[in-house]
Amino acid sequence: MTSSLSTASSKLWATPTLNPNLSIVVPIHNEYENLPRLLEAIAGVLKTAQYSYEIICVDDGSTDGSSQLLKELAQARTDLRAIILRRNYGQTAAMAAGFRFAQGNIIITMDGDLQNDPADIPMLIDKLNEGYDLVSGWRQHRQDATISRKIPSKIANWLIGQVTGVKVHDYGCSLKVYRAELVADMNLYGELHRFLPALAFIEGARITEVPVRHHPRQFGKSKYGIDRTFRVVMDLMTVFFMRKFLTRPMHVFGLLGFLSMLLGVAIGLYLTSLKLSFGESINRPLLTLAVVLLLAGVQLFSFGLLAELLMRTYHESQGRPIYRVREIIEPGSVKNS
Repeated sequence: MTSSLSTASSKLWATPTLNPNLSIVVPIHNEYENLPRLLEAIAGVLKTAQYSYEIICVDDGSTDGSSQLLKELAQARTDLRAIILRRNYGQTAAMAAGFRFAQGNIIITMDGDLQNDPADIPMLIDKLNEGYDLVSGWRQHRQDATISRKIPSKIANWLIGQVTGVKVHDYGCSLKVYRAELVADMNLYGELHRFLPALAFIEGARITEVPVRHHPRQFGKSKYGIDRTFRVVMDLMTVFFMRKFLTRPMHVFGLLGFLSMLLGVAIGLYLTSLKLSFGESINRPLLTLAVVLLLAGVQLFSFGLLAELLMRTYHESQGRPIYRVREIIEPGSVKNS
């Protein structure tokens, strides 16, 4: 590992393990062979860098003995917390569980397959300390199959960047570093772990990415396939709506409803003029279209009102403000020396 920490950083993080400053969240699913090697690699890097840390491994319904091994390792180690889920819920749920139980003020996520390199963690933290809220890893030299993994990933990264406006080269890299207060503001559902930079952007986070190492998988097999494309597209639509209209859904439904009704009224006036001025029959498909457009406009307005009520319930029931404060400067807080 070629990494050096400043004296200030070392003093900042070298605190007792009872109050960890770093929480490393690792979702685990059928990683029996990788698990012991992964824990030793993480611990070796963080102890050398003199970080105070905890490792949180979330077993997501493993069937290869990983759950039992994780329990045994957690009983034997002082730096490991094991969270065993009742069944396989998916990586997003496993990450959400890890975030919930993390106690550090900086949270790091990584895969459990040894393809992410723990030696990159100090570099990511140094970058975070430059004033960012999220630092994402970028697997420039990705060690995966080209057809089934790399090409679909490139297409997905480009599409996500275009839709969300967050230009990140590698959304799929699990090696990321977050400030804990940022994670506390994000609720994860479905397959949204892939869109964490976009969700963080919605919360007003400062985001950057740095190149990280990526190793070939040594044990086990990948849990991802081309079949996840449909889920990614559906979640991408969710993220787009959240980014644009989370606090103002009436703006989209109301606009569509207004345009639909306006077009329906215009067609109706046209048909009325034909009937009154020229005596033509208006029993034609255009009349049906006018009625459909008017009804659709009313329904869209109704959807908008319902969405507004749901949005208010979402924010008010959780006490979630519609804004995020980065810092508050009190009067007289800066004094001349």
